[in-house]
Amino acid sequence: MQTNEKFEIRGINHLALVCRDMKKTVEFYSGILGMPLVKTIQLPKDSGQHFFFDIGKGDQLAFFWFPEAPKKVPGVTHAASLVGHGPITSAHASMNHVAFDVPVEKIAEYQKKLMVAGVEVTPVIFHDESENQASLTDTDSTFVRSIYFKDPDGILLEFAASTRPFNVDDVDCEPVNLDRFLQEPD
Repeated sequence: MQTNEKFEIRGINHLALVCRDMKKTVEFYSGILGMPLVKTIQLPKDSGQHFFFDIGKGDQLAFFWFPEAPKKVPGVTHAASLVGHGPITSAHASMNHVAFDVPVEKIAEYQKKLMVAGVEVTPVIFHDESENQASLTDTDSTFVRSIYFKDPDGILLEFAASTRPFNVDDVDCEPVNLDRFLQEPD
């Protein structure tokens, strides 16, 4: 396991997203996903609300509700489709999806629970080293097993379970440099 030598970052304190309807958000995250609502804030001057849900290990998922927030734009503000059902591209500086860490042996059980609750959910996806980088069956190179679904605002969510630790061989491609990517060939 590699360590951060510059900052003692212990995890995610909270990830703050924006919702359209705080009541529906509470019903989904607490009612369907079982995340306890641990803090509610009424923002000053009727400018909105900020609610926090416990997602485990001392981390929270938070939501803002702003009465004047612009409308969402699928494919820009968030992924337009579920994985395997269309494009998942979103704009630069957007939040593409949130992956919650779950036990690998619980993936199929959690998929069924979501379906019973009326949530559209993908088949189990085995993220691997194949050409498509995913399979509907476990392979020798599977490193994450997951399912995808959306919240009431269309935010793409994932229950993800690592099947092996990452190692130095998993860092094997150079990051794209935008300037070089946009250059015309000679």
